[in-house]
Amino acid sequence: MPGPRVLVASDLDRTLIYSSAALALTMPDARAPRLLTVEVHESKPLSYMTETAAGLLAELGDTAVFVPTTTRTRKQYQRISLPGPEPTYAICANGGHLLVDGVTDVAWHERVTARLAEECAPLAEVRDHLAATAHPTWVRKHRVAEELFVYLVVERELLPEEWVKELAVWAENRGWTVSLQGRKLYAVPKPLTKSAAMREVARRTGAELTLAAGDSLLDADLLLAVDRAWRPGHGELAEAGFVGPGVSALPERGVLAGERILREFLRASRGAPRG
Repeated sequence: MPGPRVLVASDLDRTLIYSSAALALTMPDARAPRLLTVEVHESKPLSYMTETAAGLLAELGDTAVFVPTTTRTRKQYQRISLPGPEPTYAICANGGHLLVDGVTDVAWHERVTARLAEECAPLAEVRDHLAATAHPTWVRKHRVAEELFVYLVVERELLPEEWVKELAVWAENRGWTVSLQGRKLYAVPKPLTKSAAMREVARRTGAELTLAAGDSLLDADLLLAVDRAWRPGHGELAEAGFVGPGVSALPERGVLAGERILREFLRASRGAPRG
């Protein structure tokens, strides 16, 4: 008998794919894993996974519906070339856009934007607050993503910790969340979640078992919404000691964590009870 329909919704950056700064290659050079470039930007390689991880991801397509689930904009996501068949579904802009065969599902996007208008302070208010309070000595770029959320590219070593804490409180009172990931500081409306979009894909595909992985605060809701989830040994969730029902904390850090996560996805997908 066939097994249950399995859905795997995974964060990408610092979960499955890694910039050169995030690889964490702590082993001797001669023992470093072979890497595959999965993203090129402005003619330069930008993101990688190990060749072993690439093979595991390609295998995963035979046992599960794989759904890339990212805070990236659609344009940023489309720079990535993952191994294996093109995913039917992808979640971009932290759940603000659901792509079906590479095309935005307009009805889903309209549902999301209507909810944000009802429940959160407007984007313009948050954007203006960041512009007024973030100091140019440690901010390199101000960006609005998909007219849904905002982020700053910062000099991390110069970023005042107290300012981040104050911003988080200010945002919380307006229905927004703040997340610091590497050199990017995000301000995202609370109802804009990966978990809501994942549930919609699970409904459409008839998934009976849902799996996920992620490393940042913006992945927490996703990890808690699925049957089983994993987080790497680096990132905001690891730093916070994040735990939850069905969430496993892995010791691996950097690009080898991506490899371990894919092994866990495959093991769980193949070991699911058969109907």
